[in-house]
Amino acid sequence: MQTLLLEFPGRRYHATPWGHHVNEGLIEWPPSPWRILRALLATGYTTGLWNGDGPPAIARSLLEKLAGVLPGYRLPLAMGTHSRHYMPLARLKSGQEDKTLVFDTWAQVDGGVLAVTWDVELTQEESALLAALAERMGYLGRSESWTAARLAQPTETLPAGLDCYPSDAPPAPGWEQVPVMAPLTGEAYAEWRRSAVESVLATLPVVQGAGKKLTKEEKKILDQRERAEAPYPPDLIACLHKETSWLQLHGWSQPPGTRRVFYWRPAHALEAGAPRPHHASSTTPLVEAMLLSMTTASGNDNALPSIVRTLPQAELLHRALVSFVTRSGIDFSVALVGRDEAGKPLLGRHEHAHILPLDLDEDGHLDHVLIWAPMGLDATARKAVRAVRQTYTKRGIEPLRLALEGAGCLEDLRGLPGIFGRSLKSVLGPFGGATEWVSQTPFVPPRYLKKTGKNILAGQVAAELSSRGLPESIELRIIDPNEDIRYLRHRHFIRSRRRGPEAPIDCGFSLALRFHKPVDGPICLGYGSHFGLGLFTTVA
Repeated sequence: MQTLLLEFPGRRYHATPWGHHVNEGLIEWPPSPWRILRALLATGYTTGLWNGDGPPAIARSLLEKLAGVLPGYRLPLAMGTHSRHYMPLARLKSGQEDKTLVFDTWAQVDGGVLAVTWDVELTQEESALLAALAERMGYLGRSESWTAARLAQPTETLPAGLDCYPSDAPPAPGWEQVPVMAPLTGEAYAEWRRSAVESVLATLPVVQGAGKKLTKEEKKILDQRERAEAPYPPDLIACLHKETSWLQLHGWSQPPGTRRVFYWRPAHALEAGAPRPHHASSTTPLVEAMLLSMTTASGNDNALPSIVRTLPQAELLHRALVSFVTRSGIDFSVALVGRDEAGKPLLGRHEHAHILPLDLDEDGHLDHVLIWAPMGLDATARKAVRAVRQTYTKRGIEPLRLALEGAGCLEDLRGLPGIFGRSLKSVLGPFGGATEWVSQTPFVPPRYLKKTGKNILAGQVAAELSSRGLPESIELRIIDPNEDIRYLRHRHFIRSRRRGPEAPIDCGFSLALRFHKPVDGPICLGYGSHFGLGLFTTVA
């Protein structure tokens, strides 16, 4: 087994699959075996391991052995991205320089190692040459794809990543099939060339009589036969040398000595959006809360979701965050999922993440989201929050854009300036806490209401406070919406989850709480409290 390990210091891999134009925006991922062999061959020339006479016998033997088997890959996570620019065409149009729009597409590889493994036995000299070529390889694909490569030790453990291997079978769920360019074996090419050349030469006349002086007509026939045989390189190593101009001259749509083979790769191996979070060390410090802004592409605040959609908007964002974590198959975040790795719900206090959509400019539309976890947001959760760039809303004509505004402990967020900072402080509470809190969103009882016993409204509120480590309030008051018009809108809030347990009772209450000593926020109580319901703010 021979394994080539490649890293991309510039975090970019530029390569267009054979037969496609660069403006199609396609990326050859994984790098084809044909491309890798040509890169090794070119490295020998550019670094002086061999000269214009061509590769020595040991190099030819190495390349032929590598061409004789299809390699397997272990892929790091990558994201397909691009830039656009106008390329000058060196001509004038209407008195101005003519230009054309060009897409520059690449795979963004932010971390990890690409492993290419050939199941082949090499001699000591061949293995040493492969190691030397790997160390001297400066790029793979286009010259912007800087590469740091090395040959793995025989006992070395392969890096973590996504397996990619050849298979002609239809792909299984969660996988996709991609065609890549691979070389023929030396024997297969020799047999193909013999058959092709014989077929071409059979249509041409033959010069009879060796050793005699050729006539002008016989020289013309020999020249025709040489030109007919010229498009077929003598061996596989010669095929690897051929440039695009030579292929175009002889009318090849695919390099001689190549074949297209299918590889299976995981469906998320090359993301079309933000990359999934990578595994992070558990020693990374936890973050208590993260604040996201939510805007529209047009900047129209009236197109943002109404505050009555607090619960469904939080559900949508939570589903996107969990999707990034669970589908990657690399890591797990208890803080986001709310379950342990065995799938059991967390018990005890409500320590996992709360997704709290907020209206910080107080215009009746949600414009921010506070993601708060008393247990702390681990590195995986933080990367998922940064990775989710958009969310949606009912009847929205365009996605809503998300951007990270701040991250840290609650004390840091309490110090944010401006109107947004003042509104956020009312949710978090001032420095030192507050004794009086009122409903920002309606409180939905987590259990059926009873006329007597512990499940009366006051009893359920007290139980919710206790489960969050908060003291029981010394006063609980139901706010009559007719006395304060601000609470009339609470009756219009969506109060039941779309995907999850329904509310035991479809009724929301506007409450005022008063504690005997100051307490800190956020205070989220009742059904849907992890999705923005039952949120309290300090009294202005």
